[in-house]
Amino acid sequence: MRKSLSSLAVLGLGLTMAGLGTAAPAAASPAAEPHAGFVAGSAGSAGSDASRAFFQAVLKSVAEKRAANPSATAAVTVVYDASRAPSFSAQIARSTQIWNSSVSNVRLQSGSASAADFSYREGNDSRGSYASTDGHGSGYIFLDYRQNQQYDSTRVTAHETGHVLGLPDHYSGPCSELMSGGGPGPSCTNAVPNATERSRVNRLWANGFAAAMDKALEKSAR
Repeated sequence: MRKSLSSLAVLGLGLTMAGLGTAAPAAASPAAEPHAGFVAGSAGSAGSDASRAFFQAVLKSVAEKRAANPSATAAVTVVYDASRAPSFSAQIARSTQIWNSSVSNVRLQSGSASAADFSYREGNDSRGSYASTDGHGSGYIFLDYRQNQQYDSTRVTAHETGHVLGLPDHYSGPCSELMSGGGPGPSCTNAVPNATERSRVNRLWANGFAAAMDKALEKSAR
């Protein structure tokens, strides 16, 4: 049954999240709970669950705004805050531009921290770059300095941003597949989602926010 937009914020509060304590960007703890990383070793077997939890956290944030403004249109805009990752401003701008030009049913837009549905952070972390959630409906993308020197930085950023739109990691994929992340190795510089990935995102958001929330809830209920 389709959920009404006015009830989505309440439903969002019950979504299963991968709980993470808030960590200082420059000194994130290697012992933190599962997250969706750029390379397979950093996420482990729980990577797909962490990717889903991150997507749900973004949806929950959008749900709260929709509940406060029921007259909002069906088209979805996801707001991000990049103020805590100034070293990667160019890569963030490029990766969001890539996604906005690749899909039509959802749009990424820069905004203030108070209005953001997720944020970008930067620092040093032995696990590399990853997308995660603090367990309180706030998703963030962490960009690791060292990994972004080893791998193409725009690919890393665009890959992690793919989690915002609902895509899981698929490390065994070829370089042409953005969500294969670091699987193809450092020589891979492709930062553009392939046709399958673009189609998947468009299908997920095909009927706007309500459809995406329904699909997220269906997955979490399995």
